[in-house]
Amino acid sequence: MIGSILLLLGGFVPYGGPVLSIIGVVLLLIAIKGFSQYYQDPSMYDNSLRGFIYYIIAAIAFAVAFALLFAGIATIFVFGLGILGIIGFVVALIIAFIFYVMAAKRLKMTLNTLSQRTGEKSFETAGMLLYWGAILTIVFIGFILIFIAWIFATIGFFQMKTPGQQSTPQQQYGYAPPPPPTAQAATKFCPNCGAPVQPDATFCPNCGKQLPPS
Repeated sequence: MIGSILLLLGGFVPYGGPVLSIIGVVLLLIAIKGFSQYYQDPSMYDNSLRGFIYYIIAAIAFAVAFALLFAGIATIFVFGLGILGIIGFVVALIIAFIFYVMAAKRLKMTLNTLSQRTGEKSFETAGMLLYWGAILTIVFIGFILIFIAWIFATIGFFQMKTPGQQSTPQQQYGYAPPPPPTAQAATKFCPNCGAPVQPDATFCPNCGKQLPPS
């Protein structure tokens, strides 16, 4: 929850925004790891970790792209170097875009799984908006969708119960009444020799005499 809030604030704080975003990413990863262990679903944490790794690669490629762009502009009058800088800028930008979309897809999978496990549909909506926002970053509406996606994710974290607070439906166990105690059979003895005999016996197994009826 705190991680998603920091990711939202990171887009508005002018100087400390990147730092808040990094802290938010770390806290969000820790939270998702906890959910992954609680629900015994390793794919949840694996997808989120891969997604953030892809985000880092995309950010590096994006930085390289603009470095090449500035280098190309600075050497525009030098034969060949300016053109190579512009071409490098385009290639690096395409790589950054591809990894950015791949990262959003991984986070979408994580949020969908979290939605299924917790029953909070806000996570599913956040994942969908995050994915399409990444695709549409080539136009301005993509950034708006990403911002709205993190709002839905924050709402989901606020509304859901933490793993320790989630209550599992208790089963009502019905116990059958204990069986009635069996009456202990009365001991019977032979009137002739006094040996114990079975209650339904007709003859004494010791002396062989016929027993009187019970």
